[in-house]
Amino acid sequence: MSGTSHACCGPGYASPAEAMKGPRETVLYTIGLYTGTSVDAPDYLATVDVDPSSASYGQVIHRLEMPYTGDELHHFGWNACSSCHGDAGAERRFLVVPGFASSRIYIVDTKDPRAPVLYKVIEPEEVVAKTGLTAPHTVHCLGRDIIIAMLGNAEGEGPGGFLLMNEAFEVVGRWERGLGGMRYNYDFWYQPRHNVMVSSEFGAPNAFLPGFKLEDVAAGRYGRHLHFWDFEQRTVAQSFDLGADGQIPLEVRFHHDPDSTHGFVGVALSSNVWHWHKNGQGWEIEKVIEQEPVDLEGFPVPLPPLITDILISLDDRFMYFSNWLHGDLRQYDITDPARPKLTGQLWLGGMLGKGMEIQGRRIAGGPQMIQLSLDGKRLYTTTSLLSSWDNLFYPGMDAQGSCMLQVDCDTDKGGLTLNTGFLVDFGKEPRGPARAHEMRYPGGDCTSDIWL
Repeated sequence: MSGTSHACCGPGYASPAEAMKGPRETVLYTIGLYTGTSVDAPDYLATVDVDPSSASYGQVIHRLEMPYTGDELHHFGWNACSSCHGDAGAERRFLVVPGFASSRIYIVDTKDPRAPVLYKVIEPEEVVAKTGLTAPHTVHCLGRDIIIAMLGNAEGEGPGGFLLMNEAFEVVGRWERGLGGMRYNYDFWYQPRHNVMVSSEFGAPNAFLPGFKLEDVAAGRYGRHLHFWDFEQRTVAQSFDLGADGQIPLEVRFHHDPDSTHGFVGVALSSNVWHWHKNGQGWEIEKVIEQEPVDLEGFPVPLPPLITDILISLDDRFMYFSNWLHGDLRQYDITDPARPKLTGQLWLGGMLGKGMEIQGRRIAGGPQMIQLSLDGKRLYTTTSLLSSWDNLFYPGMDAQGSCMLQVDCDTDKGGLTLNTGFLVDFGKEPRGPARAHEMRYPGGDCTSDIWL
């Protein structure tokens, strides 16, 4: 199969503009995490009611527990997306939910969107036997196939690679034909009209899963490269070393317009944003947003903002990102992608003491994962990053749990306002305080849908 051999999914939107006119979201899926906490229970997929006309608005209405403990469910994605619009034989119905720590992969059937059920379990022994890879992270559909970024080898070291799964949810093997100079792996996004895929580097699972240590950065156990792939050939065509200003690049986002070559990556430790595009000669990358660390009493080094998630609205006008340690969400107008303009900032939690209470609850953690409604009006955020990192930076989260919040976005003049009427308090879950992570809509969303 070639990298650009795409089937199409019937329920996907034909264009980002069409998607923005889609129905308002009524439920939102997120992870309920117990791995690495004091509660001995399986992680689960939580279904949250986000319909303001519903009596259960802002509540978890369904919990699908996994059959094992210790998975560290993290990122997840759909079996089909808008990149394959038009194929009546495909259906955006199944969620692919990997265990970051266990390398087990769950397939979840959302035929009833308010009560998903477990469809299949792929054991880690099969994953390792067929790919030699561990630590599954980003999931994207690839036509009828599915590709998953894997962050480690069988021993938990870099560089990782990419797992290929067919439409029957069978592990086929590895997607890539070569890794070039890739040292680590993390997130990826493809743009078929330009025969390109972009991937980023986090670090070695043996380094980040036990918890963050600054000396691991100095020892080269975390990444600082961005890789541009020949999508058709499935090989790295060009790599950029972001240097000291590019330590730990995480989420990568292309414009949703499939003709565009513009995209962005949020760099966690260096806490800046880089922009890439084609300049007529090839790919060009530049730093366009820079943030400063802050001296904090009791912290051994100046505290970085720590950008952990970033997304682009479907109309490619606004970019949002979260600073997990400082505790703020930011909105930028990217009408000129090379010159982002700050149009909104909201403080929620964080270590700087600028966070707020909502419904009498102090926010544990800081804004971390984010998801935007299709119409661009509502930004959802959760506050847990990774259990071992939560325990290091926000030890109170174990007893308090994390939460999901909803922020109203002004898409005319710009601006962010917390919706104080919406709070999903994962500190009050039936089995005890839990932590929420990535979010997905049944109808597709800004961070999983790719157009051809």
